[in-house]
Parts: sequence; C-alpha cells; structure tokens
Amino acid sequence: QVQLVESGGGAVQTGGSLRLSCVGSAYTATMAWFRQALGKEREGVAAIDPNLHTTFADSMKGRVTIFRDNTKNTLYLQMNSLKPEDTAIYYCAASRGFSRDPLRAEGYNFWGQGKQVTVSS
Repeated sequence: QVQLVESGGGAVQTGGSLRLSCVGSAYTATMAWFRQALGKEREGVAAIDPNLHTTFADSMKGRVTIFRDNTKNTLYLQMNSLKPEDTAIYYCAASRGFSRDPLRAEGYNFWGQGKQVTVSS
C-alpha cells in the first residue's frame, strides 16, 4: 500500500491561486489530481507520468500546472485564475504503472483523503 497525504487548498476569491501538495509513502509511476464537487462525479484534473508527460482536463488547461519531485515522492498542483466552479474536494491519486487514460479514476490504486478548495465570487 502507498499512503498519500495532501496539503494545501483552502479558500480564495475568484482569480486567486492555490497550490496543493501530495506526499507519497513510496514512489509511484503515474500520479494525478482529481476533484469532486458537491453532487457531481469525480473528475480528472491533471496527471503526470514517469516520463513527466502531463495531461490536463480541458476545463483546467492554461490555469493549472502539475509537477512532481521524485526525490521527495511529492506531487504538486498549482492552480491559477480560479473560478467558483473550481470549488470541490481535490484528491491525489497514484498508480504503480502507466495509465492509458490518465484522467480516469479507474486507473489509480491509491488515493489521498482529499482537500477542500473553495473559490468565492
């Protein structure tokens, strides 16, 4: 088992920025961020594979950056120009292998507990 612990998040106003971090108890090949808004299904936000290839949800392109520090088993999500519709619980996810569709939750074995992000208008 790999434990994932997220930090960061919180509340910001529209147009603000936040950074999420996720520390893993061990190295994992593919890592990603998902989010789930109240009453909605969980959706992929961004993912990064072992080759540092990144994938972004269309709704987040140009506003988020995903990066990782493998020396610290840590994943980051930098979010800018936040909108009220970005309000959700954000989850870190990890997989020991590659994922054919890195923004699908089914490809991940390990999950963090989630962090609330609230964007007010």
